[in-house]
Amino acid sequence: MFNLIATCAAGIESLVKRELTDLGYEVQAENGRIRFKGDGKDIAKTNLWLRTADRIKIVVTEFDAKSFDELFDQTTAIPWDQYLPMDAEFPVEGKSQKSTLHSVPDVQAIVKKAIVSSLSAAYHRHTRLPETGAKYPLEVAINKDHVMITLDTTGSSLFKRGYRVEKGNAPMKENMAAALVMLTNWKKDMPFWDPFCGSGTIPIEATMIARNIAPGFNRNFAFESFQFLDDNLAQEARDEADSLADYDSELEIHASDIDGSMIAIAKRNAEEVGLLDDIQFKQVAIADFKTELSGGVIVSNPPYGQRMGEQEKVHQIYKEMGKALAPMKDWSKYFITSDLDFEKYYGQKATKKRKLYNGAIRADYFQFWAERK
Repeated sequence: MFNLIATCAAGIESLVKRELTDLGYEVQAENGRIRFKGDGKDIAKTNLWLRTADRIKIVVTEFDAKSFDELFDQTTAIPWDQYLPMDAEFPVEGKSQKSTLHSVPDVQAIVKKAIVSSLSAAYHRHTRLPETGAKYPLEVAINKDHVMITLDTTGSSLFKRGYRVEKGNAPMKENMAAALVMLTNWKKDMPFWDPFCGSGTIPIEATMIARNIAPGFNRNFAFESFQFLDDNLAQEARDEADSLADYDSELEIHASDIDGSMIAIAKRNAEEVGLLDDIQFKQVAIADFKTELSGGVIVSNPPYGQRMGEQEKVHQIYKEMGKALAPMKDWSKYFITSDLDFEKYYGQKATKKRKLYNGAIRADYFQFWAERK
């Protein structure tokens, strides 16, 4: 059994916690990460299934250290040969906050030296370790003199699902798009619409949720080359995930955008993941938006207007949104934007707001709940 953490963006820890709990794990939530325990099978399962997390990491060791000698000695004490083969490539990333050992390059160098010392003794090496084999990404993170050394089992962040063959300007990460959908009251038997779909990330993630398709199904992970884990874990997890997918339910998922070239890109991305027939794409401006469907949910990432001179244009779009969507009183509507004056131009006060981060940008999630009958 390993001590594991699922890392995530600030503000969505509760979603990752819920996902892990639904998968059957006992969890402990902290800022930017959720702790849980599991074996190799669990490493494969959580990498494959978590929609809102960034990475799954093994916590190799934790201790307190205020000197480089303490850092070196306690790192060396770990039996690193149980994790790293003799030829392992093991880059060491680092970060330090509010700690005596504040120089990150020095911290990285000391930890690297300590691991080399441990491995050299274990493998009886008197020359430099080759580092020509599989990669084992390590990180040393120090916060208030507490050291945590982790081994990343994921590789490229979990938001990289593998289906986005093209993207437009300011694309939303796939795990954030999934988070936006999961923060709504939408169920797969309800209509869903994204009127600013861009490259299609939000409707594609919604469809994957509705179809119960594992988000990591079409990608590889770092742990697949770890020698201390079974070679078959990833394939067994994929086979199980494939058996759990729902390809039969009728869905009413729509995506539209004013830009025809973005609709074409969104279609290519949906086709890459095998969901083109599940999403109805249409080129339409928000001012012309209308639907006969009822009781649905809108989730969208409208333009922000970050650059000088764009605000006036964006505010006009928000006004058009409010006017076009006002008749849809039995729809719930959810919009993420960094413009905190969104409600003023949209023309309605949100039922609820939630602070999130779209990448490095602080953004509020404005929620307008459907009127109850």
